[in-house]
Amino acid sequence: MKKIQLEILGLSSSQSQSGSFALILGEKTGNRRLPIIIGMFEAQSIAIQIEKINPNRPLTHDLFKSFAEQVHVAILEVIISDLKEGVFYSKIVCSDGATTFELDARPSDAIAIGLRFGVPIYTVESVLSEAGIILSDLDENPEESDEDDDDDDDTTSGSSKPAPEPREPSGQVSLDELTKMLAQALEKEDYEKAAKIRDELNKRNKE
Repeated sequence: MKKIQLEILGLSSSQSQSGSFALILGEKTGNRRLPIIIGMFEAQSIAIQIEKINPNRPLTHDLFKSFAEQVHVAILEVIISDLKEGVFYSKIVCSDGATTFELDARPSDAIAIGLRFGVPIYTVESVLSEAGIILSDLDENPEESDEDDDDDDDTTSGSSKPAPEPREPSGQVSLDELTKMLAQALEKEDYEKAAKIRDELNKRNKE
């Protein structure tokens, strides 16, 4: 079974399912994209790991990582292994040093855990052939996800991006105030807001 390595390209609100998010995975050495609809909790868990935000209390995937490390189990890779009736299946490949074994998992959980261990994400040709989208077909899709007006789903502005620029931490807010806002957002576990504030802080520090 030939494995095809994937990378995370984006994460945005799903227009087709309320309360869900679209995780876009891309073929690392090709131009196919694999969109997967995931839940809000899993999207948040993936997002805070990508953004390198440390929650005040461990999330479920952080707990899994701590447990695996305590019992000396290493995560080797994540494989999105199958697609049946529109449902993706994946495996977490593990090793205790003597034996390699696989755990069945939802792709969202597998990827959230894989990110915490820094392991590669793979799929197989059969999954990409059935559910993959060629890059040229996807060029305008991320722009559609930001449209506030759903009257015409086929219309794109040509200028929007999957993740809108943060508006709350404006340029009029001082660095000290932004730092306090970041601490408050983390305390309330509002990781989406925390990521926006952190991006604004990073942008200010580069200026």
